[in-house]
Amino acid sequence: MPDQTIADMIDDLERGYDGDAWHGPPLRKVLDGVSHDVASARPIPGGHTIWEIVVHLSAWDDVVVHRIQDRTAIENPDGGNFPPVGDTGPDSWDRALAQLEINHEHLLETVSELEPSRLGEQVAGKGYDFAHMIRGVAQHMAYHAGQIAVIRKLAEAR
Repeated sequence: MPDQTIADMIDDLERGYDGDAWHGPPLRKVLDGVSHDVASARPIPGGHTIWEIVVHLSAWDDVVVHRIQDRTAIENPDGGNFPPVGDTGPDSWDRALAQLEINHEHLLETVSELEPSRLGEQVAGKGYDFAHMIRGVAQHMAYHAGQIAVIRKLAEAR
């Protein structure tokens, strides 16, 4: 596979979040119009809610930023892999979406400021490099956007 540039990686992150994604609708499009009731619904017993996935994505964007900036071996977000949601009212849902936007923008800024020479540098405590991790963030977003689309259909059908 040819080496990806930082510009290519940013393009992947932007398309997967709110652009013209090849795989289907980007994350923001899948989330457009989701109410707090639908976001907190659990139509698959034992599965995650849309809200839990949004908080999860937001938290992992933050972890990746810290791994790049601080070069530290962060294993999981502060609140865990799927941080607890807490209040499920409409204002809290709006804040969760706003935090996702903030964390994603911070990720884009961090990646855009990354020196190309660091792409091959190993992530602290991991067996992969920064390029692999950044590509993984885009794949992670696409994976969860697909989950959200299915959960949304099930929740709205109830």
